[in-house]
Amino acid sequence: MRLVVQGSAISTAHLVHIHRLVGGSAQFMQIAEHAYYLPTNETEITQVRQFCAEQKIDCALVPDAQRLSHFGLCVMDMDSTLINIECIDEIADMMELKPQISVITEAAMRGEIDFVASLKARVALLKGLDKIALRRVINERLKPNPGAHEWIAACKTNNIKTMVVSGGFTMFANHVKTILGLDYAISNTFEIIAGKLTGNILGDIVDADRKALELIKLRDELGLMPDQTIGIGDGANDLKMMSAAAVGVAYHAKPIVQRQATYALNFVGLDGVINLFTA
Repeated sequence: MRLVVQGSAISTAHLVHIHRLVGGSAQFMQIAEHAYYLPTNETEITQVRQFCAEQKIDCALVPDAQRLSHFGLCVMDMDSTLINIECIDEIADMMELKPQISVITEAAMRGEIDFVASLKARVALLKGLDKIALRRVINERLKPNPGAHEWIAACKTNNIKTMVVSGGFTMFANHVKTILGLDYAISNTFEIIAGKLTGNILGDIVDADRKALELIKLRDELGLMPDQTIGIGDGANDLKMMSAAAVGVAYHAKPIVQRQATYALNFVGLDGVINLFTA
């Protein structure tokens, strides 16, 4: 096993204290500017986790077999995972409906209400919006989250195929696919008639089950083993997809997701995923 600790707040004093908690004769090895790993035989690091959380440091106990070179597929959520916004909330802001829709979005991400029902309710509120507003969200508000470019570049270097599977919408998912250089994109489609949103969604909705199925489908098409897959997400709608993967990474995620994920990153960017699997 290796204990991976990372975060801009990390200091030598932090490393010394963590080493004392873990014990052993091995020393920390630096793997990035703010990331280190410590070889260890420990299987329980409760005290380390508590200390790191207090100090705003991410930590994870990673099996030695989990290296970037081992994986072949990474499937990721889009909104608040690969990108900095919830697209539908920003669209709603164009209609001065953001507070009403954000409340529904947050409840769905926490797993308190059904995702499909919540999505239909939110999209219905957008009826009549000019499709130009969608482009404005892309041009004015949508940005990749910190470390996204670095993570996708590392995937390419290690021959890991990448896919965004989003409960969001095609215009945004295809844009993200292009700017980050992803291999695949799956998402929902707004119904637009005469240049305006009708408040309906076309086709089958990309929900939690669909996200998991898309991961499994692509994994099998690529001829990969189950243990060669990574899932990254932040909301309850991502849990089945993350569970279908060998490794589920919760990125700045809701508590319900952090509790069920293999690893949680709360303080670093998506490039922190690189450090989990580098040694």
